[in-house]
Parts: sequence; structure tokens; C-alpha cells
Amino acid sequence: MLASLTVRDIVLIEKAELEFAPGLNVLTGETGAGKSILLDALGLAAGGRGTGRAGLRPGTAQGSAVAVFQIARGHRIQTLLDENGLAPEEGALILRRVVSADGRTRAYVNDQAVGVALARDVGGTLLEVHGQTDDRGLFDANTHRALLDAFAGEEPLAAKVAAHHGEFSAAVRRRDEIIKARENAAAEIDYLSYAARELRDLGPEEGEEERLVTERAFLTNAGRIADDINAAAEFVYGDGGAELSLVSALRRVSRMNPEGRQAASGVESALEAALIHTQEARVALDAVASRLKIKPGRLEVVEERLFALRAAARKFNVPIMRLAGLAAEFQSKLALLDAGENGIKTAEQDVLRKREAFLGVAKTLSIARTTAAKALEIAVARELEPLKMGSAKFRVALHPLAEGDVGPGGLERVSFEVATVEGAGFGPLGRIASGGELSRFALALKVALAEAGPPAVLVFDEIDRGVGGAVADAVGERLQRLAKSTQILLVTHSPQVAARGAVHFRISRRGDATRVERLTPEERVEEIARMLSGAAVTEEARAAARRLLAEAQSPEPVRGAAKEPGKKKRVRA
Repeated sequence: MLASLTVRDIVLIEKAELEFAPGLNVLTGETGAGKSILLDALGLAAGGRGTGRAGLRPGTAQGSAVAVFQIARGHRIQTLLDENGLAPEEGALILRRVVSADGRTRAYVNDQAVGVALARDVGGTLLEVHGQTDDRGLFDANTHRALLDAFAGEEPLAAKVAAHHGEFSAAVRRRDEIIKARENAAAEIDYLSYAARELRDLGPEEGEEERLVTERAFLTNAGRIADDINAAAEFVYGDGGAELSLVSALRRVSRMNPEGRQAASGVESALEAALIHTQEARVALDAVASRLKIKPGRLEVVEERLFALRAAARKFNVPIMRLAGLAAEFQSKLALLDAGENGIKTAEQDVLRKREAFLGVAKTLSIARTTAAKALEIAVARELEPLKMGSAKFRVALHPLAEGDVGPGGLERVSFEVATVEGAGFGPLGRIASGGELSRFALALKVALAEAGPPAVLVFDEIDRGVGGAVADAVGERLQRLAKSTQILLVTHSPQVAARGAVHFRISRRGDATRVERLTPEERVEEIARMLSGAAVTEEARAAARRLLAEAQSPEPVRGAAKEPGKKKRVRA
């Protein structure tokens, strides 16, 4: 719901603050007072096209429009807000647009700067405008399929169709990948067989190069290492080496008298520890010496293996470390080639199963759409007659799609079409010539679709232009009925329509400024009397205004709706 609109320094408006109510909010006033300026400012706040330098009030450097919406839990806007980190604060969503004197504009959502495209997406989800040159909302053919599904109550089935199409498309992609892989593998079969056999014979192992390089370095230096180890061993346990010297020193200390041993107890402990470490060194030296007992020709074997691995790496243009993995890849491709026919057959069977499952639910949805299309045509026709559009014909066209064009939306394209003149062909809704007809057609559709789709604020700009009497009364009744489920903002010059508003704003011009007033019940009588009689308000006009207000707010059934023969009048609330 739109809670409020604040406009500053836009065209004729210095400052205007409007607090709206649920239901039907009407704006009336003389032509040129600024009613459409307010609606333009609302559209601007909701991401509409900027008004530029000419949109500012003369003498000002900056103008702004701020729209505050109250968002119900679970509203479809929540997904868009979450995706962009714009969650409403305590259910309030504030859209603000600032216009500078140089023509540039800045958009904000909850005081966070956003791009105009995002502001337009957010505003378009909350607000639907039907004016004299409307070509959006209901008149956007891209929305018609979803609207028909919602009218039919088949949104879950439509979602199921989309899911099945996704599974079918995935199966097609998997089959095509298998076919392509087999074709590529078949072209390389001779090479793959030779390469796989060569690598299998070579038998490369993970980390083998590093181990061989380390071993070769050790073997290359084995002679020098052996000399050094032998020399070290001589110092440790040879004649006169450290081990014998430590044993002699320890024996000498241990033979001292008790007083001497007590005085040299620390020396004896240190000698024992040194002897232990020396013996450990002897064991380590012996182990290294054992490794140095190399088989003759081992160095040549290691070097030949390294040469073979490096030659294979150059041949297949990969690092040596990749040879083992490459061998596995070649084997996998050959296995795929060998099992290719069975793999393709299995994938093709999966495609057929997924296609049949998709077509099954899609055909069910098509049947539901056909039934709903007829019902919607009847519902819209019922609304057009009282709106002085009895000669207009409405149809829901279901255009079957070629197999290659079928997608997650089902088997057909849906479009709302109309013929406004007897005998004329059907065409898109946007081809309706008169702006007033366009708005009334939007009203008829909205009433017919009242139970379909999520709620949005509807804005109608002079939907009653060019009509009066019973037609204006019919327009007002339908707006009042629609306003029970959807908040509506309406600019009107019709007293019959204005009388049906839950809240009434009067827009007037004082000098060069526009003034906005929310009317009290008595002020409403005066305003509607002015709309009935003109500048000079008479008592008869006031009496007629009171009568209009009383009738408009009484819970009477909708007048003017067509009845089917032998059936009670059916009203979609």
C-alpha cells in the first residue's frame, strides 16, 4: 500500500504532502491545477523518467519526490529487495528521487543510492499506472501468460511445467555432450590407442620424477660421500676415536675413591651422556655407509628412466607430473568410445522420458489455459458493456509454439487482443485509439483479474474522460469494487466517480503554486457540488452531491453488469 507522497519544488508544487488510505483515493480539481503533476511525481519516485530542468519549480536548484509504501509480509517485492540488500525497515519501503537543475536525477531506496534501472524495477513491482498513453502493465504482452495462469489458479501447475522443462533441457544437454565426446574420440581412435598403450607400457607414477632426481644426485656424489662418511667414522669409533676416548675417560673416573667420585659426579654423568650420543652417531654412520653399497649400474638405470619420462612429456606436451593423469584420460576416452553406443542410447532414452513428462504437464496446462481464456473473455465482456464499450470485443489468443520455441512457459504464447470497431480485426491492446478507452479497458481487465496476481497500487489518470451519466456511474462502481482488494489512486473529473472514494483530495492552484487538501465530509459535498454545477455552487447541487455520496457509500450490488440468461449475476470481488 502507498502510505504517503511528498513532493517538493516540482513544476508548480512548492510542497505537497498526501497521506493515502486503503481503497479508493480520488484527486479532483480544475484543469491545470496540478493533478497530473502529482501523478508524474509519484511515477518519478517509482523510477520513472526524470523531468529534467523544465520539471523544477522556477527559481529552485533541486526538487524531490518521496513515496512511502507499507509492505505486507510475503509480498513479491521481497525477493527483489533481498537480492539487492534493500530489505524494508519495519515493513516500510521509501522510494526517493532527487532532480537537479542540470537535469540529472538520483534515486534512493530506503535512503540507499541505487541505479535508476533498479529503482524502476522496484517501483514497477509496487505501482501500476494507467494513463492516457499507457503501454505497460496489462498492455505488456510479456505479462499475459502469467496473468492467465493466475486467473486460472494454475500457478503451481505452471511452475511444475517450468521445472519439467528444465529437466528435459538438462537431459538434452547431457545427450549432446555424450554424442560430441564420442565424435571427438572417434576421430582420435588410432592416436588414443597408440598413446594409451605407450603410456601404459611406460607406467609413469605420481611423484616419480622428484624421487628419481633426488636418487640420481645421491648416486652421482656417492664416492665423495663415502669418503666423508668413512673419515667421520674413523673419528667416532676408530683407533683413538671419540668412542674409545670416552670409554677410557669414563673408566678412569669410575675408579676414583668415593670422595673423588662424589666430587666428579657431574663429570661422570656428562661422560655417560656423551658416550650414548657417540654410539648413536656410530649407528647413523653405519646406516649411511650401508646405503652407499650401491649396485653397479644403478646410476645408469635411474638416468635412463628420467630420460624416458622426459621424452614422453615432450611428446605429449605436458609436464612429467601430468603423465600419469594423461594415461588415465586416454583410457577414459577409449572406454567412452567403446561404450559410446550404449551411452548415447541411454541418454536418448532419458531425453524421451523427460520430454514425455514435460509434454504431459504442459498439455494439461494448455487445456487449463484454454478453459481459463474463455472464462476471462466472458468476464471482460461482462465489464465492457456498462463501460460504453459494448462494440469492443476481447479475446485471449493462444498461439501454439514451434517445437524449437517451446520453453519453460509451456506450449503456447498468450496475448490479450481486442477489436474496438464492429467487423475490425483483432490486434494488441495498445492499438486502442482513445486514451479514455485504453484506461477503461484496463479497468475492465483489472476487475476481471481482481482475484489473480499479487496486489499493487493502481493509478488511473482520467479514466472517465469523455463519459458521463450511467457510464461514469459504472466506472465508479467498478473502481469501488476493485478498491476492496487493491489500493487505487484516481484523477477524475466525474462527480459520480469521485463520490465513491474512501479519501478525497482537492488539487487547486493559488497564483503560481499548487495546493493539496484532504477534504472533510462537508468539504467533499462542496467539491462534488462544484463538479456538478461549475463555478456557482447551488443548494440543488449540494443536495445532489449529498445524494451521490450517500448512494456511493451504500452497500448496493453493482449496477450495469450484464446478466447471463436464466442465471444470477456473478460478481468477482
